[in-house]
Amino acid sequence: MSAPGTPASVPPDASPASAPSPAEPVEVVEAADKLREGVTKQSETAGAFLDRLDAFALEVGDIRFSLFDALLVASVILLVITAAILLNRFGRRVIRNVGRFDETQKVLSEKILTIIVWAAAFFVGIDLLGIDLTALAFFGGAFGLAIGFGLQKTFGNLIAGIILLMDKSIKPGDVIAVTDMAGNETFGQIRKIGIRAVSVTTRDEREYLIPNENLMINQVENWSYSSKRVRMQVRVGVSYNADMKLAEELMLEAARQATRVLDTPPPTVWMSGYGDNSVDFVIHCWIVDPEQGVGNVRSAVLKNLWWLFKEHGIEIPFPQRDINLRGNAQFDALIAALESRAAPGE
Repeated sequence: MSAPGTPASVPPDASPASAPSPAEPVEVVEAADKLREGVTKQSETAGAFLDRLDAFALEVGDIRFSLFDALLVASVILLVITAAILLNRFGRRVIRNVGRFDETQKVLSEKILTIIVWAAAFFVGIDLLGIDLTALAFFGGAFGLAIGFGLQKTFGNLIAGIILLMDKSIKPGDVIAVTDMAGNETFGQIRKIGIRAVSVTTRDEREYLIPNENLMINQVENWSYSSKRVRMQVRVGVSYNADMKLAEELMLEAARQATRVLDTPPPTVWMSGYGDNSVDFVIHCWIVDPEQGVGNVRSAVLKNLWWLFKEHGIEIPFPQRDINLRGNAQFDALIAALESRAAPGE
């Protein structure tokens, strides 16, 4: 016991408090260390090789990323992507073989399956790599903001495509009206509803890629939404001297002879007006396959009508103009000069 007031003696092995050691860099890929330890237990040579790869590292602040980490991340990403592609293909094949689904339900199911598969692949890849997301918090804000702005339209078009498939307003095989950049309207058949756009192919094999959002917010003319029956018009002019009743019968006969024109509803003929040179008629006829085109049906009706009119003497008029020349001194002098030249003996 030491005497009171005497300072306590310091043990000989005591030393001043040591300074805190600097923080070790944080490994972004935690699975890399576990893999190296497991390989080293199995083979020291392989473990030494992996240690050498791990020695080549990039350190940014408290974050360390080595060459071995990069190779491991690339291998896992390749493995996960391959597995996701194969699983997605297998799922699509299974969905295509389901007889209870119509075409729209199959496409919608494929889209939902794709989203689930790729979301699962992302999280499985993160879990396999053991990536410490907190270590990437510095980059996460800027990266997430850039991805948010860059993929805003992509996600918007993806959701719009799913909504279009759910309410069945637009589906593969539908025929819709398409307007090109020049404002010319034509029609085309929907071949595919993708993640970003709808593929529409016209009769001249032009393929339009229309963003899904445009079909959501703009007016769309769908020729086969509730029914594929389409009524088309063929305009015809007949001479004022023709037998109108006979002409109407021949127009109906020409429409009925066209192979793609339906018998029910039957073709009809309307008189649309009195033109400058002809009495104007419109032949109304119905088809059930607009994806095969309407111009070829109109051409077939007009060709049939041409021969029927020729056979029955119905005149197809064309514009005629009478020119009236008003007389004046110069014109009279010109006529007199021409007559004097044409007189005999000169």
